[in-house]
Amino acid sequence: MNPVLWLLKILLIFFLSHLSFSSDTITQHHFIKDNDEVMVSSGNIFALGFFSPGSSSNRYVGIWVFSIDRRGNLVLFQTNQTLPVWSTNISLAGTSNCIAQVLDSGNLVLIRNDTTKAVLWQSFDHPTNNWLSFQKIGLNLRTGLNLIYTSWKSTDDPGVGNYSFRMNPNGSPQMFLYKGSTPWWRSGPWTGQRWSGIPQMTQNFIFKDTFVNTGYEVSFSSDVRNSSIISRTLAKETGVLQRESWNNEAQRWIVFYSAPTELCDFYGHCGPNGYCNPYLAGAFECTCFPGFQPKSPEGWFIGDWTGGCVRKRGISMCGNGEGFVKFPHAKVPDTSAAVVNMSIGLKQCKEKCLRNCSCMAYASANSETGRGIGCLTWHGDLMDARKYTYTGQDLYIRVDKNEIGLLHNRGVLAIIIVSLPVVFLILMALSRCFLRRQRRAGRARKSKNIFSFTSFKDSLGEKEIDESRRNGDLPYFDLGTIAATTNNFSSDNKLGQGGFGHVYKGVLLNGKEIAVKRLSNSSSQGLQEFKNEIVLIAKLQHRNLVRILGCCVEGEEKMLIYEFLPNKSLDFIIFDDSKRSLLDWKKRLEIICGIARGMLYLHHDSRLRVIHRDLKASNVLLDDAMNPKISDFGMARIFGGDQMEGDTRRVVGTYGYMSPEYAMHGHFSMKSDVYSFGVLLLEIITGKKNSSYFPNSPSLNMVGHVWELWKEDKAMEVVDSSLADSYSTDDILKCIQIGLLCVQECATNRPTMLAVVFMLSNETTLPSPEQPAFIAKQIHKSDEISISGGTKSINEVTVTMIEAR
Repeated sequence: MNPVLWLLKILLIFFLSHLSFSSDTITQHHFIKDNDEVMVSSGNIFALGFFSPGSSSNRYVGIWVFSIDRRGNLVLFQTNQTLPVWSTNISLAGTSNCIAQVLDSGNLVLIRNDTTKAVLWQSFDHPTNNWLSFQKIGLNLRTGLNLIYTSWKSTDDPGVGNYSFRMNPNGSPQMFLYKGSTPWWRSGPWTGQRWSGIPQMTQNFIFKDTFVNTGYEVSFSSDVRNSSIISRTLAKETGVLQRESWNNEAQRWIVFYSAPTELCDFYGHCGPNGYCNPYLAGAFECTCFPGFQPKSPEGWFIGDWTGGCVRKRGISMCGNGEGFVKFPHAKVPDTSAAVVNMSIGLKQCKEKCLRNCSCMAYASANSETGRGIGCLTWHGDLMDARKYTYTGQDLYIRVDKNEIGLLHNRGVLAIIIVSLPVVFLILMALSRCFLRRQRRAGRARKSKNIFSFTSFKDSLGEKEIDESRRNGDLPYFDLGTIAATTNNFSSDNKLGQGGFGHVYKGVLLNGKEIAVKRLSNSSSQGLQEFKNEIVLIAKLQHRNLVRILGCCVEGEEKMLIYEFLPNKSLDFIIFDDSKRSLLDWKKRLEIICGIARGMLYLHHDSRLRVIHRDLKASNVLLDDAMNPKISDFGMARIFGGDQMEGDTRRVVGTYGYMSPEYAMHGHFSMKSDVYSFGVLLLEIITGKKNSSYFPNSPSLNMVGHVWELWKEDKAMEVVDSSLADSYSTDDILKCIQIGLLCVQECATNRPTMLAVVFMLSNETTLPSPEQPAFIAKQIHKSDEISISGGTKSINEVTVTMIEAR
């Protein structure tokens, strides 16, 4: 492709305060030069001008003059305006009366300047690496137009790079990201409301998704419903597809989702007839479909899955009593070669597949309606399938009668095995309950380390107990595997400890790092936490929550297995004078927003309404990119339906983060979590613990100190000096104000987490905060009360045992 044409098609989003403005049109008599002049759309949203990407010294769309020639074509001239280097070169039917205009959609159009305003050429027909709202991806067979988005060569070179994002119309259409000509990632087929391989997609108030599949056009667009929102999907030179939205206040892009992000996202990771399950316990994430076995057992054992799986030997798949096994929550295999029939339903689809000996699997072509409209059948290898926990669709795999019987027996055995730990917990709980009654009657006998069924039912509810009994989504690790991964719980692998016990680093056979929380036999709080996380284990999934990979219950051992996060906890960095300079303001704001989104998910968007009750700096872990992940749900309370609050006589949590109504009266709600978030937000800004001593302040803690300075318009004095000049004063003051709104004494005055996320992400007028709650007693050595006296760790659980009034 002509590099000049490529550069012309780059539409840049400039920060308008830094530019000199021109109109939104180019005519024969009005053009732009490389002097910081730009074309700006009428709504001041998009601009077209001159730039130098990255550290490049080259000027792109820069050393030329951009104009309309005498024939009406849009032209790039060299500086002397005599030598054209590029032109739209379209037939204008004898008219030269044309103008070029930048629209608020970001589209550069060449328009006939008459009453028709006919569009003669548009940049949206010539994509680059940015896929904007109101722009399509796909192809039109009538016009021959194929809209393909291609990455840059590098951040400094906007030339055509190695990665391309395009629509594959074959079979059931899918979007693919290619590396060269090799599939790198695919979206999966359209299921009626979303692409099956993009579980983050939802029909909501932000985006309007439109999929078109006619006899001559296959295309997709994802448009913003609010024109003030600027959104794009970027094909990055690193081989990542990233959906972003521009935050004008923070002057940065906010990432909605990106792909591929994990091993299971990469095309064909488990080879033909294998599927990828990132939630699988044990060493590997790849498994063969039912009825299949590894093509190369030796390679499979060492983690080489490229050969995939083949049918088990001796299996006859035609007229031999075969049937189908349901594989739920799947990203169905590549549908490029699948047969599509939209005129039949799922029942007829099964019958059609069964009659054809070459049919390997079938699924609904439109699974979002609930009726299973349309039919997809696969007649070759099943490539690039994966497992989800809740999203995805049902896939039906063809197996012979012997495999059906084997799977049935395995299912019964699996139910028994999965039920054993829960049955064990229930029996132990009943035993504790019985002994407690004996004690009350004067026939007491001491019992240790036994679950309290009464407290379990009181804290979680009978509904959640029943759900935990039925929970088969939680993977179980055997003790030998965990011991091997941690070098038999070597002290060299110890990451930290708390009142619950110790945390160890482990490495699985495939090199995947894990964190193992090993509960102490003497910690009743650890056992309570274990029960809570058993119930929550398969129900909470969010990018800002720590992912739990499974558990181990064997003998006296009770362990939880988490993803390993290399940067430990937020308090390990933010309260350390030598480390907190690693977090500039941009990163701290990202951490604040990430924590807020995680709490919003717990309060509003998860399947269960969850109140964390112990949000603090040591319970926020950081991954390798310093992205925050909320951890430790042992103190959490689960609500269902419309329940918003509750009371308890057993107050748990951490001093300094507790809201006054919870600490003094045992009353907790979503607003008590909001209070904890406000304290944490102010700690991130100041780099100080809430219990820090301020010698010249009349207040007893950091929150009070910030409030006093806020009233005197001196709030900037509390900002962490290690931030240097990395921040905007307006951003800091806004966040301080949000923090003070969250810690107001009256719970009803505090914002919800939904409002907090909105305030952090948008320019809006904030209410004035009222006086925050103050804790009367100041702690100098530690802001935490721990029943165990344990030291800090990345998974520390700190518990206060306060009897509420």
